[in-house]
Amino acid sequence: MENENEKKNTEIKHRRILDGVVVSDKMKNTVVVEVNRLVKHPKYLKYFRVTKRYKADNPNDIKKLGDKVKIEECRPISKDKHFKII
Repeated sequence: MENENEKKNTEIKHRRILDGVVVSDKMKNTVVVEVNRLVKHPKYLKYFRVTKRYKADNPNDIKKLGDKVKIEECRPISKDKHFKII
């Protein structure tokens, strides 16, 4: 019984890691990262590009406009910010 409880407490959740490009660094300690991915159309079977923008935590303003970054999902830092730069 004790081993099961210990396993539950020490489980590591898998967090999403995304690759993207910084498109805005005007906010304090925050950057906007644009992530592109290819999606296959279910009927026409053609691939098309889907772009999404995420706000990510950027402590000490390390990353600047145009930098390629990896972002990792984390606990909510603010209303819109749920990622941090790794």
